[in-house]
Amino acid sequence: MKERVAIIGGGLGGLSAAIRLQRRGFRVQLFERNSRPGGKMNEFTAGGYRFDTGPSLLTMPFVIDALFRFAGARREDYLEFVPLTPLCRYFWEDGAVLNASSDVSQMAEEIAKLSREDAQNYPAFLEYARGIYELTAAIFLNSPIHEAKKLFTRENLRTLLRLRRIDPLRTVHRGVSRFFRDPRTVQLFDRFATYNGSDPFQAPATLNIIPYVEHGLGGYYIRGGMYRLVEALERLARDLGVEIHLNSPVEQIIHRDGRILGVQVNRELIETDYLVCNADVVSTHNRLIGGFPARRQKLNRLEPSLSGLVFLWGVAGKYSQLAHHNIVFSADYREEFQQIFCERRAPDDPTIYIAVTSKTDPADAPGYGENWFVLLNMPYLEEGQDWSGETERMREAIFCKLRRRGIDLRGQVETERVITPEEFYSRYGSNRGSIYGISSNRRSTAFRRPANRSRELKGLYFAGGSTHPGGGIPLVLLSGKIAAELIVEDAGRSGAGCREHRAECGKQGERLHDAALPLKQ
Repeated sequence: MKERVAIIGGGLGGLSAAIRLQRRGFRVQLFERNSRPGGKMNEFTAGGYRFDTGPSLLTMPFVIDALFRFAGARREDYLEFVPLTPLCRYFWEDGAVLNASSDVSQMAEEIAKLSREDAQNYPAFLEYARGIYELTAAIFLNSPIHEAKKLFTRENLRTLLRLRRIDPLRTVHRGVSRFFRDPRTVQLFDRFATYNGSDPFQAPATLNIIPYVEHGLGGYYIRGGMYRLVEALERLARDLGVEIHLNSPVEQIIHRDGRILGVQVNRELIETDYLVCNADVVSTHNRLIGGFPARRQKLNRLEPSLSGLVFLWGVAGKYSQLAHHNIVFSADYREEFQQIFCERRAPDDPTIYIAVTSKTDPADAPGYGENWFVLLNMPYLEEGQDWSGETERMREAIFCKLRRRGIDLRGQVETERVITPEEFYSRYGSNRGSIYGISSNRRSTAFRRPANRSRELKGLYFAGGSTHPGGGIPLVLLSGKIAAELIVEDAGRSGAGCREHRAECGKQGERLHDAALPLKQ
């Protein structure tokens, strides 16, 4: 009889784990609370406009390719990855504009518009970021770092002895400032800490790995919309035999004597041998797991990551000023993060992120219009916040900032859908409305995200952006891989892997796929 695995949540982490475990011969049942899988990675349509509601940029595409290979499929038969040029268009208050590129020389030319000295230092900065990637990828991205026997291996020892080179003692801002002097260049690279939901003035400089992942390895869009990835993984999972139950929220995790017994769904006990939880780790302990008050208190003391305020706008008009991805910076980045993380309020002058996928996929909007995904960094939920009032204030702030750049949206917004931190909490169960799990604003938490294996309950494992190795499409997929591999090992199957598993393990070099490649010149 096949060993049973239940999975809570149909986000990318849950789908990744489901595919791998079904392929390894387990019977997998996945329970998703919403009407379709994907979690925060979803889509919305209205008035002829299509919007992605979650991640809008793909990096490290080789992680997806490896998952499809493991499942015995070709990613190219399901998805088309489109390289983006420019990667992003940046706007500053003084009128400066920069088109970011994964080509080193082109990026240096763009930076030279801000500072010739900074342009000369850019290759050295990218090599510095690349060094962090090469040191951390094999250990921190592909391994369950909370498992001592997996962390302290002979092959990892040399890397662990060189960990000072990952720059853990400086902040992101100080690390960036070693290479650049112009405050605009510094702000551009400080921005990448927000990919982790963190404050660049507090988070460790190890997060400077992120600029290399985007600028060194490249950024991509998925043809037809980012949600096509979810659909492809759902199809792949179903074809392999995964049982996916939609509109099926898990009400409780059932355990006895330190061992998982099953989950309660619609007041019915679904028995299981192993459980992968793709829901937020903190929310899971608060809502679904009885007992273990010490663990619950410890998790609730961790600082949540950034939340966000999202406007999905169907805009009547074409705006050549904008690219596919755009950032309109605030005038004072330090003050913006002070207000978000310390004062717990929407900033007076928000940085605006705008993704317009109709620039690449014209079918995403009527011929006369564009689909705008607008995201502002926001504090996590706290008592006393008025998100109705803040939504109105932020909408006006966006209109004013864009009008100064020659884009007047008044009367041009045909459709609008707003996602507030309250909805991230209510719809997706995100801890206090956070988008990226816990922040990395403290050295003690930056490298200690909640573990992929429960310390209290045998048979319980975690995947998703709130657990190791972190948020973002590739890392969430890797979290599902790590959880699946732990289950395979605990079930005693690691020595008898199928042919496909052995083939993938034989491609260890692909885990550092692009680290071995020269930077694009």
